[in-house]
Amino acid sequence: MVEQILMPALSPTMEEGTLAKWLVKVGDTVKAGQILAEIETDKATMEFEAVDEGVIEALLVAEGASGVKVNTPIATVRAEGEASGAKPAPAAPPAPAPAAAAPAAPKSETAAPAPIHAPNKGERVFASPLARRIAAEKGLDLGSVQGSGPHGRVVKADVLGVAPATKPAAIEAASAPAAATAAAPTTSAAAPVSAASVARMYEGRVYEEVMLDGMRRTIAARLTEAKQTIPHFYLRRDVRLDALLAFRAQLNKQLETRGVKLSVNDFIIKASALALQTVPAANGVWAGDRVLQMKASDVAVAVAIEGGLFTPVLKDAEAKSLSALSAEMKDLAARAKTRKLAPQEYMGGSFAISNLGMMGIENFDAVINPPHGAILAVGAGIKKPVVEGDAVAIATVMSLTLSVDHRVIDGALGAELLAAIVWNLENPMAMLA
Repeated sequence: MVEQILMPALSPTMEEGTLAKWLVKVGDTVKAGQILAEIETDKATMEFEAVDEGVIEALLVAEGASGVKVNTPIATVRAEGEASGAKPAPAAPPAPAPAAAAPAAPKSETAAPAPIHAPNKGERVFASPLARRIAAEKGLDLGSVQGSGPHGRVVKADVLGVAPATKPAAIEAASAPAAATAAAPTTSAAAPVSAASVARMYEGRVYEEVMLDGMRRTIAARLTEAKQTIPHFYLRRDVRLDALLAFRAQLNKQLETRGVKLSVNDFIIKASALALQTVPAANGVWAGDRVLQMKASDVAVAVAIEGGLFTPVLKDAEAKSLSALSAEMKDLAARAKTRKLAPQEYMGGSFAISNLGMMGIENFDAVINPPHGAILAVGAGIKKPVVEGDAVAIATVMSLTLSVDHRVIDGALGAELLAAIVWNLENPMAMLA
């Protein structure tokens, strides 16, 4: 029997990819865990591993082919010793589309680890095509089978030893209308804008068409979803930076021999992480019908790259020193610019920071990256006149704007969080205590 190898979902947000390079050819014998191909997702180039042994029968997608949908057959493999030309097995039905997750969200050289525990209903189940076919024949729910393959993937051996499921006819008949309803297509309230209709508006004008790559399409889809579905509200505060700048200069002078140079952004990351600990009720993410209250401060930081952005996550940021945060941030930013981040490095987090101050932007409103509860927009530090008692003085002032998801954080709670961030920045020595 010839089995189909399907385009994998290498991250929870992947819907299609580009087959960058085949690392096998027709007739090659492959083993489980062997690298078959390099696949470009919307964020990175990742290696795709075989989950079962066999002989490559055919390569169905050429190198460089883009827009290949997840679960589309890309190759066929036959059992070793079986004659070539055997009839291919029917394709397994596509797995449910993954729920939208964080940035970016960004994918790297390692596939995102699938959960080892049995998934909840509706969660993507990672399984080999052969395992899916055997499960379908036995009437098994793959969500109840624990996978032993790479990253928890369900493989042939996992389903062979499971007894076939039985389902009373009455239950089966009752579930049919529900299944039909679930499968019914939904219609969008607003018709999508077509390229042809927009082009007609500019007929006779000179322009160049720039086709969207996977990253740009993902950014467009997720930001549209964010603005349409998240009830944003905005809180603004100014913070005086003079004490922080003086303290930073002192620390950098002392750390010079170690090759460490702290940025203002490093202090902002630390201040935000500690503020989430001070106001733990604001350290939450939206999970559809509930809020997940996070214990650690996992802070995402937006990094601009050519054609898009990543939001790498600094995990347990409240427990790390300023120098450790600085080194980790530099490493993540450098690998983000070359699209070498692993999915687990840019997914997750409960809070994000977007800093455009170094570009001279005084203030702006950032869009929340779901499922985060908030994002902090950081402007430039500018010398301004300030009132001190009855006198006017000059101080370096930076504008902060906190975009908040009202489903997770109410106004007073958001104000408390922003006040804690400001206090930390205006009292920087306390962040070392």
